[in-house]
Amino acid sequence: MTRVQHAFAEQVSEDTPFDRLLHAGMGRLTGGMSPTALQLAFFDWAAHLATNPGRQTALAEKAMRKSLRLAGYAGHCLSGDDQGRCIEPLADDQRFDAAAWQQWPFSLIHQGFLLQQQWWHVATTGVPGVDPHHEEVVNFSVRQMLDVFSPSNFLPTNPEVLERTLQENGWNLVRGASNAVEDLEREVGGHPEKGSEAFQVGEDLALTPGKVVHRNALMELIQYSPTTETVHPEPVLIVPAWIMKYYILDLRPGRSLVEYLVGQGHTVFMVSWKNPGPADRERGMADYRRLGVNDALSAVKTIVPDQKVHGVGYCLGGTLLTLAAAAMAREGDDSFATISMLAAQTDFTEPGELDLFIDESQVSFLEDVMWARGYLGRDEMAGAFQLLRSQDLVWSRLVRHYLMGEREGLFDLMAWNADATRLPYRMHSEYLRDLFLHNDLVEGRYVIDGHPVAVGDINAPIFSVATQKDHIAPWRSVYKIVRLARTPVTFLLTRGGHNAGIVSEPGHPRRHYQIADFEPLGTAYPAERFEQELDTHEGSWWPAWQQWLADRSSEPVAPPAMGAPEAGYVPTADAPGEYVLMK
Repeated sequence: MTRVQHAFAEQVSEDTPFDRLLHAGMGRLTGGMSPTALQLAFFDWAAHLATNPGRQTALAEKAMRKSLRLAGYAGHCLSGDDQGRCIEPLADDQRFDAAAWQQWPFSLIHQGFLLQQQWWHVATTGVPGVDPHHEEVVNFSVRQMLDVFSPSNFLPTNPEVLERTLQENGWNLVRGASNAVEDLEREVGGHPEKGSEAFQVGEDLALTPGKVVHRNALMELIQYSPTTETVHPEPVLIVPAWIMKYYILDLRPGRSLVEYLVGQGHTVFMVSWKNPGPADRERGMADYRRLGVNDALSAVKTIVPDQKVHGVGYCLGGTLLTLAAAAMAREGDDSFATISMLAAQTDFTEPGELDLFIDESQVSFLEDVMWARGYLGRDEMAGAFQLLRSQDLVWSRLVRHYLMGEREGLFDLMAWNADATRLPYRMHSEYLRDLFLHNDLVEGRYVIDGHPVAVGDINAPIFSVATQKDHIAPWRSVYKIVRLARTPVTFLLTRGGHNAGIVSEPGHPRRHYQIADFEPLGTAYPAERFEQELDTHEGSWWPAWQQWLADRSSEPVAPPAMGAPEAGYVPTADAPGEYVLMK
């Protein structure tokens, strides 16, 4: 759809508010998922499968072979002839790892489930003529439906739960029922997850000392107090994603990236986004760039004059920082000494499994959901992310909480994740359409102040961090920065996921990383070679990045003053400020 067509579609939508309200009501029932998008995908798959009788025959033969294979396995089990499994789970599927699953009849039950799961994977992929996006949606949806009926989810077919029930005379089920009632009460009452009361922002989390030195309608700017006698002259400005509370980078002492940078002699500033409500519905990407990155950068340059700034962006904040830096560079503004991007994408042609939720039908439906309230709520976002890892984030938790009767204690990262945020209607719509759906930045169509911008416009060296198990910003997608940039790029791949891989303090167990430098427009490793051939360094990636910043900084000087009262940047509230506390 061209921009003219989209503008016309928006006008038609504005003239038919009943349709938008209907879609918004449907969205409350579907968690923001478009029923039409699913119908289109399944119709595409079913119609093409129906016109491929050869494929149907092959699937029928495969079903017969799997049935005979399972029958043979059952015979071996009954005769006591242990020949191992007839099918192995996928590498990341740990549901059937316990020894109890190898005992009759649970061995047959879970092997039958895995064979069925494999058959459905074959049935939903490789059908000639099916749109690749529709194929991914169908395959993902069927996988989600099969996970619902996994034998691990039910008392009679889960040997671990049965064993626990016998050991405790059913008291685990009593506790599980109590947990279910308590969770339902919290959900209906809008209360946070149990255990989150032990992690209060400003008391247990976000404790690095500092002051709010600037506030506008969209963000607060925090300047952190120095802890060293001298500091690098170039300050660090961190732009987190507006989809999250900033204190993921300042969790608690010993687990805080902010604390670490301050302790290494850096003057650190942090953008703390306002949690938007209905009144902020018309805030767009331009507002976040202007009132966020640009306004914060202006304040930092006033407080620390005559110095370039190390810009740091996390997740969507990194994408926003890229847009701002590219626009500034095109205008001849060289305010940034370096750009660091943490788990941030610039090319969205391969955004991973999030692409399942991004097509014209889905985005239009989601726009109507947001239009009714003025924002996208935490529930819709959390639902999408949980679906991507439903085995870990949904079903295994339900089994532990309600069948095993267990309650794992919350830790800092989980408490942060439960701290809800929202996204304004216009901003999120623009982000999904311009970047995710149309990939305008890489295609040369993203316009700022009347001029198209590109990643190649950035003239500051770039440090890009990606995480191996990232479901939100897949590392191979993040890696594309080495080909898009026309400035030196240092790329680092670390173990962990989108959040845990970034919060990877020195001393964190089981952490390692790979790192390489790339010259502008030079030869780059293919992503597979990068992961397979580069040396692995044990430990946290923080020291390697900090050294990169230090190498591109000047000799240390005395710390700057807190704020600049004479210029209107008056230190007011203590960190973490007020915006981060908004619910």
